[in-house]
Amino acid sequence: MSGSVGRAAAALLRWGRGAGGGGLRGPGVRAAGSGGGGGGSAEQLDAMVKKHKVVVFLKGTPEQPQCGFSNAVVQILRLHGVRDYAAYNVLDDPQLRQGIKDYSNWPTIPQVYLNGEFVGGCDILLQMHQNGDLVEELKKLGIRSALLDEKKDQDSK
Repeated sequence: MSGSVGRAAAALLRWGRGAGGGGLRGPGVRAAGSGGGGGGSAEQLDAMVKKHKVVVFLKGTPEQPQCGFSNAVVQILRLHGVRDYAAYNVLDDPQLRQGIKDYSNWPTIPQVYLNGEFVGGCDILLQMHQNGDLVEELKKLGIRSALLDEKKDQDSK
């Protein structure tokens, strides 16, 4: 990770822990588990990433991420008010964990998919958050970022 992205990720992680890290599961967050065993086939993975507008493969669950990068992805989605997404815990299924890496040709977890398209991991999502691209990508999915409302509230003060 580059210096500025790394510092921003660390700050986001600290913020997330201090801002009521529990209760991350809002209405609509689907702790989708591992997909029912054998979740490593390309056909199953293709169906999984296309089933919902936003899909995340992470270590742990949105309520209890098991690594800092997974936590950062959950926090970024939370900041944008994204509540309706499927979350798959790769720690529950070694086949899923390896299968999603092979499917995306991306070696790390977490992995984020928007509208069935692979976006990237924590570093990419953080970069998109910082430069405003995530707001635009969510808009394409019909999801209004909560940060737009927050900005509007600040502007009216």
